[in-house]
This record gives sequence, C-alpha cells and structure tokens, in this order.
Amino acid sequence: MTSTANPDRATQEAWIGHALRAGEQALAAGDVPVGAVVIGPGGQVIGRGWNRREAEGDPLAHAEVVAMRAAAAVRGGWRLEDCALAVTLEPCLMCAGAIGQARIPLVVFGAWDAKAGACGSVWDVLRDSAALHRAEVRGGVRQEDCGRTLGDFFVTRRV
Repeated sequence: MTSTANPDRATQEAWIGHALRAGEQALAAGDVPVGAVVIGPGGQVIGRGWNRREAEGDPLAHAEVVAMRAAAAVRGGWRLEDCALAVTLEPCLMCAGAIGQARIPLVVFGAWDAKAGACGSVWDVLRDSAALHRAEVRGGVRQEDCGRTLGDFFVTRRV
C-alpha cells in the first residue's frame, strides 16, 4: 500500500481508477457518473461514493460528500487530515468547502470543470490564501478517461 503523503503518478492514476468504478454506480442509477474515493493513510480505500442526487432526491449527495461521509463513519470522526480524496470531476464549490472542512490535505481529480470547478477552474477554494484549511490539488489525472465517461453520459442525454 502507498501512503497518501506524496503519491506518485501511477498511484494517483490507480486512485482515479477506483473513482471511475464508483462512478459506474451513479451511471447505473441514471445520475451524472461522478465517483470519488477517500484514501486512508495506509493507501487503502476507506470511503467510496458516487452521485446519488437522483436516487436519494438529495441535492447534497455529490460523490465527494458521500465518500467523505463513508470515510468519517469508518474512522469514527470527521477529521480526515491524513487522507486523500480522488474524484473523477473537479469538485464544485460545495464539495471544495466540505473537503476543507474535513481537513483533507490532498485532492486528486480527473476532468476539469470549466463551468463549476472550484479547485482551479472557476474558483480555487482549496488553495485560496484566505482559506482556513488548504489542500494540495492535482488535476487532470486520467483526464481523458474521466472526460470521456462524462461526455458520453451527456451526449446520450441530449439526443
């Protein structure tokens, strides 16, 4: 297992692979296929989530929030300060705020979100000098795979 302290590119790509597989669950339920995983300090997946807004009728059920809730349940507390989050799409403003509140120090994501991204595209919440808790952000990991999955979903919705 690899630590979350300074993962190499291959490790980050493997984490995004876990997130892509989680996103398949959202796709099966008719939701936007975004998946996320929280990686514990030993390199193991301790929280897995996918968009559940449609399934649960919950506007807060984004993949990142679902994964962080699962990880917090495993850990027995909300502080995830020795973990990493990997997600297929750049986190939105709400999710970036939740990531900061959970004290996650590293976020790895696949596709950039030019419309609602809050980790470097539209906003840069997690690296803002005014933020109480900052995180390292590594975007564009397996970007083509993540972008293709999302693009294919939206193409089928527009037909």
